[in-house]
Parts: sequence; C-alpha cells; structure tokens
Amino acid sequence: MSEPVYSIDVQHLAKAFAGGSVSVLRDLDLRVTPGELVVLVGPSGSGKSTTVHLLAALMEPDAGRIEVLGTEVTRGRRLARYRRQTVGIVFQLHNLLPHLDVGQNLEIVMMGTRTHRAEREQRISELLTRLDLASHRHSMPPELSGGERQRVAVARALVNEPQVILADEPTGSLDDEAAARVVELLREHCGQGGTVVAVSHDARLTRAADRIIRVADGVAVELDREQTLGVA
Repeated sequence: MSEPVYSIDVQHLAKAFAGGSVSVLRDLDLRVTPGELVVLVGPSGSGKSTTVHLLAALMEPDAGRIEVLGTEVTRGRRLARYRRQTVGIVFQLHNLLPHLDVGQNLEIVMMGTRTHRAEREQRISELLTRLDLASHRHSMPPELSGGERQRVAVARALVNEPQVILADEPTGSLDDEAAARVVELLREHCGQGGTVVAVSHDARLTRAADRIIRVADGVAVELDREQTLGVA
C-alpha cells in the first residue's frame, strides 16, 4: 500500500522566542492531504498563529522540517515566489495596503504571475461579487469596516488560485451571511483539490472542517467532533 501524498507535511517543528526563553512549539507534527480543510484551535499563545506563519515561510523554525506540495520550505531563497504563487495567506490583522483601493490590493498580488489582464479582471470581479464587495472595489481600506477588510483579505488570498490557503481567524469579525460566503469559498477551494489550514474558534468554520487539531503545550493533537465542544 503506497504512502499518502500530503499537501502539507510538518515534522518535529520547534519555535521559541525571546532568545529561546519562551518555547511556543516544541515537537509539532501536522499532515494535511489535498482537499482537506483543517482548523487549528487551542488556548491563546499556544502557537496556532506561529504555526501558520511557519507554514507561510514568514519565519524560520528552530528545528523540524516543513514540506508543502513535496517541496521543503523550512529554509530557502525562493520563498517570495512560494508565498505569492503556492500559498494564499489571510492575516488576522488583514495587512491590506492602505494607499491602494480594494481592487488594486487584489491585483498587486497577481503581478509577476504571467496572468493576463483580462483573467486578472475576471478573477477580481468574481471574488468581490461572491463576497458582496463589488460596490467597494474602488474604496480605500481605511474606509471599510473591519468585516469588509477581512473579506478583502480572503479575496486577496484566493485571487491567485493557490493550492494552499493559510488563514488566521478568517471569519472572526463577520456576520452570519458574510461568514457563510467565506466558508463556502474555502470549501469550494478544497472541493477542487486545494488545501486550507485555518486558525479559528468560530463554530461556523469548525463545523465545516474535515479535521480539527488542538495546538497546546507545543504539540498538535487531533480532536474528535465531541471533543470540540467548549474548546478554547
């Protein structure tokens, strides 16, 4: 029987801060297959966001190995291209460029991908419509509500059609209708063979997950559905 093919394969990941005095992750393993939506839960400060940042190659681990789609991204020189084309990232604080309007915030991440202008326009228009943001295309980020900025961040992560989406609380500040739109897009992404790893305590997203992983005490443990009730 052949080994499964993982879109994300993390082994023995460790990360500490403050000169090594604050250990966040100490021996974290995580394997995710194509088509899965996996949600990370756990107490504040347990390392959930750190795990996402490491998967996104925004920081280097102190130990361990990270492979995404069969390529090691623990360390390397071509990680900017990886972050632009292989993964889409939804930051908890959105990280939109305030001097660009909504449409431009999406288009700028498509630069350098050899996507024709007509296709860029089509993708942007479709995503903004799906997320009920079409009327805000020319709005500047400071003019938007927190929920609107969050939906723009989701659209930006999806617009390049990356194989892996990494999301930090992508539905936390959304009303039910907006959250449902985001969850639907993430599930569609998985249905097309993509992978989503999200940090969230939002039951609207955890209900849609294929698996729920608790990060605590530096390691990751998969939960049964019954165990997720009341998890912080």
